[in-house]
Order: sequence, then C-alpha cells, then structure tokens
Amino acid sequence: MTSTIALYVIAIATLAVSFAKSRQNTKLALKKAWKSFENILPQFLSILVIIGIMLAILTPEQISSMIGSESGWFGVIIASVIGAITLIPGFIAFPLAAALLKSGAGYMQIAAFISTLMMVGVVTMPVEMKFFGKKATLIRNAEAFVFSYIVAFVMGVFL
Repeated sequence: MTSTIALYVIAIATLAVSFAKSRQNTKLALKKAWKSFENILPQFLSILVIIGIMLAILTPEQISSMIGSESGWFGVIIASVIGAITLIPGFIAFPLAAALLKSGAGYMQIAAFISTLMMVGVVTMPVEMKFFGKKATLIRNAEAFVFSYIVAFVMGVFL
C-alpha cells in the first residue's frame, strides 16, 4: 500500500514538473496516453470479463485438477497449448496467472502457460510468416514451445 501511494506521488510530481516546463508538450503527452488507454481498454475489459466468468464457472478444485500441481505434465501440456493459441497482453496475463495460482493452478503449469503466451504466437503466425517467412516462423515458434517446457521444468524443480 505504501509503495503504491509513493508511485502515485512520484507520478503526480513528475507530471507537475513536466507541466511547469512545457504545458503544450504535457497536454500532448496526456492526449496520446489517453488514446493508448482507449485502444487497450476494450481488450482489457474483455479479458477481465472472461477471467471473471471462468473463475465463476470453474471451482478451484476443477482448476486444480486441470492445471494444478497434481496434474503433472498433462496439465503442463494443457496450459502450454492454451497459452500458445491465446493472444493476451502481458499486463493482463500476469494478473491472470496470479488469479489462477490462487485458485489452485500449479507453478509448473502456470510457467508453461505464461511462457507460451509470451513467446509462441499461433494467432500471429500469418503476419509473422509474411515478414520472416514460413520456415523462420515455424522454427522460432517450435523452439519457443520447447523452451516453454524447459521453463516449466525448471520452475517445477525450484518451486
């Protein structure tokens, strides 16, 4: 709580300094920030709704049985496939992972989910293939998928 208040105070203070230095540039920056926020808001709200529905429908026991620590490598596979085919920005993915952990998901499974989510792009493959070619895209995604299992294994060993 104290660190949150400190961050707000720092943000307001730096905004005031910026405003004192150049009102026009500060207003322009705030307008750009608001536009970015408006662009992100629909995705953010839809993910929050999906998370809310998912956590309302699935009990912690169901989450634990599918991707809990007792689900083992089967849970890792489920989590990694879901992570590979979904397109969620990091600022939403990490709170989602925390909510899943609180609901009974395992560390190894969440590590696989987050790492495939961030590194494997099944949804973005067509665009990636246009710029980098089919072979490079497939190799990069395959290596990222394998690396996600390494990350899951390491997390499973240390946590």
